[in-house]
Amino acid sequence: MMMVLGLYVFMLRTVPYQELQYQRSWRHATNSRVNRRPSTQFLGPDNDSLTLSGVLLPEVTGGRLSLLALELMAEQGKAWPLIEGSGTIYGMFVIESLNQTKTEFFESGMPRRIEFTLTLKRVDESLSDMFGSLSDQLSNLQDSATSAIGNIKNTVGGLLQ
Repeated sequence: MMMVLGLYVFMLRTVPYQELQYQRSWRHATNSRVNRRPSTQFLGPDNDSLTLSGVLLPEVTGGRLSLLALELMAEQGKAWPLIEGSGTIYGMFVIESLNQTKTEFFESGMPRRIEFTLTLKRVDESLSDMFGSLSDQLSNLQDSATSAIGNIKNTVGGLLQ
């Protein structure tokens, strides 16, 4: 496993990327002054972006269906946790764009080579916000599971009477 975006796993059989570019930036506001350089004020971090690029050879690696899964995730518009195979947690990311260039075609029109670029944008405030959100989700999941178990007990109990 190279990386996970939500439940989508990047690996050799799906979408193995050959390049990962991570960009962090910070905001500085400027204010013009007469006969002096503009003054600046640090405003804090800007949006992080992460770009994955690579080449798919559908005979060996993932292909059209693997990229289709990413398109479906993007169309949902949700933020997904991004975790590297080494354990590095990048945060919550949305899919901003997916570019594909298909070349070297079979007689059927299916490409033998697909070059792709996937651009992600970080949308969480901090990792602590993300973990807070995850703990809320786990709490809701636990409540749902407890409720479902109660419903099953009631149903089974009603059948046995």
